[in-house]
Amino acid sequence: MLERLTLPDTHAISVILRDHDIVKDLFDRFENSETASQRDKIIAAALTELKIHAVIEEEIFYPAIRKHVGKDLMNEADEEHHVARVLIAELDTTGRENDHRDAKFKVLAESVRHHIKEEENEVIRKAKGLNIDFEALGQQLLDRKEELKEGGIPPDAEHAMVAKVRGRGDTPAGKARSIKPQAKTGRVRTAH
Repeated sequence: MLERLTLPDTHAISVILRDHDIVKDLFDRFENSETASQRDKIIAAALTELKIHAVIEEEIFYPAIRKHVGKDLMNEADEEHHVARVLIAELDTTGRENDHRDAKFKVLAESVRHHIKEEENEVIRKAKGLNIDFEALGQQLLDRKEELKEGGIPPDAEHAMVAKVRGRGDTPAGKARSIKPQAKTGRVRTAH
């Protein structure tokens, strides 16, 4: 996007696009990582970046542009954030002992890449037409990011939801591991 080259660093759209670039780079680094230790560090960094980015978008950027961009696009963006936050919460509650951790992170990356593409091609394209002070809005985003880095990220409903089930049942594969095949027929016995 041309905006990456022509907008000042404090412009709200520059702040959002820069955040997108950071997480996409982390996703690429994850795909090219060779060790579990490298992947764990990348996951931790990406989760922090994603949580901070979600907060600044939901608290500041989305409210400023919602009416102009339109309810349908913004509702979809909200739901994409919700799905990402659920995966983030599940990743926050599991460690390397969860054999689905890398797979879950890959699904998160795919979901976020989709969200970024739609946000950049549709939401931001429409938002650019707004008659608002994008520099002041960008400074609000940057100030809030700094607050979150220094003071911590507030709890969200998705983390509370995952905590309530203590991480159990976070994936159908977890349940599949507990189902035992029957010896004679080879059919799978399922719990109903």
